[in-house]
Amino acid sequence: MKQGAQGSAGVGGSGTGEVWAARVPAQATAADAGGGRRDVGGAVRGEHTHSEPPLPRPRPPVVQRSSVRGQILDALRSALVGGDLKPGEVYSAPVLGERFGVSATPVREAMQQLALEGAVEVVPNRGFRVVERGMRELAELAEVRALIEVPVMLRLARTVPGERWAELRPLAEATIRAASSGCRATYAESDRAFHCAVLALSGNEQLVRIAEDLHRRAQWPLVGGPVTRGRADLVADAAEHMALLEALGAGELDVVRGLMGEHFAGAR
Repeated sequence: MKQGAQGSAGVGGSGTGEVWAARVPAQATAADAGGGRRDVGGAVRGEHTHSEPPLPRPRPPVVQRSSVRGQILDALRSALVGGDLKPGEVYSAPVLGERFGVSATPVREAMQQLALEGAVEVVPNRGFRVVERGMRELAELAEVRALIEVPVMLRLARTVPGERWAELRPLAEATIRAASSGCRATYAESDRAFHCAVLALSGNEQLVRIAEDLHRRAQWPLVGGPVTRGRADLVADAAEHMALLEALGAGELDVVRGLMGEHFAGAR
């Protein structure tokens, strides 16, 4: 989902700004999904069924609701990274639902997922407060990511053939384009995709999931004001992806180690 006009949602359920301009499509009902209203026998009103066998009733819109929740979750994550959801502020599901054009239920479900991830915390009878984080937590996340990712990449540099690294070049180029746009949310998505693709070469799905979670947490904004990393910082960060791919393909372990150290230090 692309990020729309930015602004801030109502705090404590009374704000007037916009967190996300795009409205999620309205959920289709079970009757609408079949192209018209059906009676018990499965016929559409006004049409003859002749001898056709009755069509199965559409499944309840559980999948659609899950899809809406997923869209809302992606939008909220983008709003977090972009700074539209401010650390320390409280946001209610009904107000955010109005901004997205959906009911409060998928928003509440998405917020509960963010609470599990540590991005927000539940405030009884009010909504969800965006967690306040400082530089120390960001530095700790960078340290943990380095402890996990660097040894894996060094092993992959010794075992993965060069042509496999070349296949990841489009993902590295995508991070450069995203960084050039200056949109933190867009860059965050492409940055995670690149790192996950590199780690996926290890064949360890649990590793990829843990690393992605740490990466996502490292992208949340810090308390105390606007986002500090500008377009130039994002472009420099993305350029390191291309250099890293070349070093991995060439098996230059010292270069890989040095680049990863700079990469995680810059992420702070």
